[in-house]
Amino acid sequence: MKKLLFATLAATALMGQTAAPKAPVPVKLMRLDCGSVAANDLDQFSDTRAYVGQSKRLTASCYLIKHGDSYMLWDTGLPAAMKGKPIDPKAPMDATVTATIVEQLAAVGVKPEQISKIGISHYHFDHVGQAAAFPGATLLIGKGDFDALKAGAPGTSKVPLAPWIDGTAKADPVSGDKDVFGDGSVTMLDLPGHTPGHHGLLVHLAGKGNVLLTGDVAHFHENYDSDGVPGFNTNRADSIAAIERFKGLARNLKATVIIQHDPRDIAKLPAFPNWAE
Repeated sequence: MKKLLFATLAATALMGQTAAPKAPVPVKLMRLDCGSVAANDLDQFSDTRAYVGQSKRLTASCYLIKHGDSYMLWDTGLPAAMKGKPIDPKAPMDATVTATIVEQLAAVGVKPEQISKIGISHYHFDHVGQAAAFPGATLLIGKGDFDALKAGAPGTSKVPLAPWIDGTAKADPVSGDKDVFGDGSVTMLDLPGHTPGHHGLLVHLAGKGNVLLTGDVAHFHENYDSDGVPGFNTNRADSIAAIERFKGLARNLKATVIIQHDPRDIAKLPAFPNWAE
């Protein structure tokens, strides 16, 4: 019996030594245009009055991630109903959409039902606007944000995420960081402060390396460089800690940082419909 046991253990060990390692799952990243925002009163983005009298045109960016044969969306942009809407230059902030996510996916041969996961950085309307077009997808959103939505907290609306809030679609509230596919290729990063459950995203590409998507840890370069905090953030101390953590990750991982709302960062990824790999 002992000889049989030792022989079995030896064979198992040998198999472990000679078995070929699993090939890494290929990951690709593509930027989608999810709208344009006119910040006619830019000082809304500072609680220290840094931008009085200034304005800036911002972008709403979403991202398509292909992990093997699976597709994930990161953020779903402004509502599709805003397509073709003229910008009001007198409004403190206004927005428009040129093409919907579904239209852009069609251009690259992806059907809405092929999207298996939707990762949402936070609950603001310019990040959840087109989620309802993908009711079959599992929703990944920070637990703090999910709880705020369910409770009807001020500044939230259940409407864009109604299928997941009411339980008719599958939701996966995220506490802390989350390894989305279980292989370290795509990680939701816990960065609360802008909202209670705000997250950014880390994507590791075989060729390009690490890419960090900000969510709204910062909205444009000047705010990112100065650790600026918008007056509408839910927690100032958490906001400062989040941007400090994000910058530390960017430095240590030698990552490409993409500020999702800053048009100057669009060219850091290949132009649609090309993939970063």
